[in-house]
Amino acid sequence: MHNQFENQQWCRMGPRAMFGQFMLELVKNNKNLMILSADLGRSSGLDRFKNEFPKNYLSIGISEQNMIGVASGLAREGFKVFVTSFAPFLSMRASEQVRMNLGYMRHNVNLIALGSGVTMGYLGNSHYGLEDLAIMRAIPGINISSPSDCAELKNVLHDLTNKNRGPTYVRLTGIPGSRIVYSKDYNYKFGKFEPLTKGRKILVFSTGSVTSEALSAITELNSVGHSIKLINLHTLRPLDKNVLKEIKSFDKIVTIEEHSIIGGLNTIISDLIIKNNLKKKIISFSLSDKFSANGKYDFLLDFHNLSRKKIKRKIANFSKN
Repeated sequence: MHNQFENQQWCRMGPRAMFGQFMLELVKNNKNLMILSADLGRSSGLDRFKNEFPKNYLSIGISEQNMIGVASGLAREGFKVFVTSFAPFLSMRASEQVRMNLGYMRHNVNLIALGSGVTMGYLGNSHYGLEDLAIMRAIPGINISSPSDCAELKNVLHDLTNKNRGPTYVRLTGIPGSRIVYSKDYNYKFGKFEPLTKGRKILVFSTGSVTSEALSAITELNSVGHSIKLINLHTLRPLDKNVLKEIKSFDKIVTIEEHSIIGGLNTIISDLIIKNNLKKKIISFSLSDKFSANGKYDFLLDFHNLSRKKIKRKIANFSKN
């Protein structure tokens, strides 16, 4: 359980730092827990973890493909395994190993993808996770989670530590100081979406830390007479079966994600609409099909129309059409 002050403090530190802090608590009751890093212990917030629990931590070096093989072997021997590296390196550099060892062989390994979306700012396109959802979704058998803030990240990690969910990809977006989504604890359930606002005119699906920008924008719009329902899709696979039921109840649909327009949340929702022969108006807040600019994170969100201000303006215009 947590309160508003705790989540605000966690979000000030950011998801990468809090991943290490949360694992520091979880390992105390899970002695078979192992964390593997591709030479990114400090970037993963794991400095204290590796010092206090050296037998539960392995630095494999800058060799992500080998790391997936080692993780799979440990998982096969009964360890609860978490792997950390930057999102493009896990999803692209090690994609063959993820496909065969995790997707095909179903080894219970949890991939913690650091700095997805445009979180890495000035490090640029080599470190952006713009295509990772599309790649992971193309591999059968891999769960995909994209927590909206640090409180939700804690719930995700607790669930994965105490349950055998199978191979899972956890996509971390957001930076230290990102807005909170949850001011109090809630009944997190793996694979079940979480409604954040009520409405009858427009349905908005959001995933990842950009959900905080969406929540702020939609709360303001609803306060002046709009009727918009916002759903936080923290689990993208398996997708909650009630998503289709929600889509059928609205004429206008919006998707919001810090990912390429190809293969991510927009594709998931659009495919559902097409496969069920539904006639809906849909707009997407996502990154266009090209490499991104570099810069500060807040600048990049605004550049890609993912800031509160841009989301509010575009949805307000959508409601008039």
